[in-house]
Amino acid sequence: MDDLTRLVVAVRDELQDVASGQLILTACSGGPDSLALAAATARLAPARGWRAGAVVVDHGWSQQASAAGAEAASVLEQLGLAPVELVAAPAVTGGAGPESDARTARYQALDAAALRLGASVVLLGHTLDDQAETVLLGLGRGSGARSLAGMPRRRGIYRRPLLGLRRSVTLAACAAMELQPWHDPANLDRRYTRVRVRQLADELETALGPGAAQNLARTADLLRADADALDVAAADLLKQARAASSDHDCDFDCHVLASAPEAIRRRALLMAAREVTGTSALTRAHALALDALLTAGDGARTNLPSGVIAQRVCGRLQLASSPNDQPTP
Repeated sequence: MDDLTRLVVAVRDELQDVASGQLILTACSGGPDSLALAAATARLAPARGWRAGAVVVDHGWSQQASAAGAEAASVLEQLGLAPVELVAAPAVTGGAGPESDARTARYQALDAAALRLGASVVLLGHTLDDQAETVLLGLGRGSGARSLAGMPRRRGIYRRPLLGLRRSVTLAACAAMELQPWHDPANLDRRYTRVRVRQLADELETALGPGAAQNLARTADLLRADADALDVAAADLLKQARAASSDHDCDFDCHVLASAPEAIRRRALLMAAREVTGTSALTRAHALALDALLTAGDGARTNLPSGVIAQRVCGRLQLASSPNDQPTP
């Protein structure tokens, strides 16, 4: 099977459940991965009855990047995609660094475009190489299983049909379709963490031999299955702890929680904290602090993000946005 066929088959298989008449958007930067993905979707759409469009997000980083985005939008229209939107992504400052802030801005722009246009699916061009790099990044940060599980194939309206394909496949497919992808100079700029990790992945292929990227991606698949199972167990534990307390949404029986295995218990504690704080910016330090409250004396407390306070009261763990909002003993 040649690379172009492999690409088209991967996209086709990922979209088997999409009904005729539905709008599929491809997030396209003009780079080889997303351009090949958009072209493959355009090829499949007429026979499947899909409406295939695209969104090009312009971060405004440079005149060259903005010009490349405009050129990509023009190429996508020539491929028969409609609608094609070139949208600006306003700068977001979340304090997590320029790469993370850009990603947040990009997804905000894609969310808004999908809602405005009524898209049922948004395709992302991440490849197996991107997945391997994500695992390496998580390892370097000392992350847990959920982070090491990498990018999911599906999350909400977003899908990644190319996670099983190497980056070389998209390059070859673009050549076969006589497409000229844009190669962003930023992808060679070592000031960016992702660029350094990409170079590290290449070095691993040299040191360990061919297949290192596939092995890292397989590790992500295995850890994702484990993380999913642990999430189910943690949610069930929270339900039991809530029912054994007062059935209040933010009130949990400490004995029920403390009797659970550590991996499930701490996962459950972070899950409860995320629900109350409304943020995913919780760390292992927060999990340890919450865990310590389960066996502490009544009145022990710890602060969480968003002004939330966790406190042990009469054998229960209570989470509230302020002391005045806490349930009474």
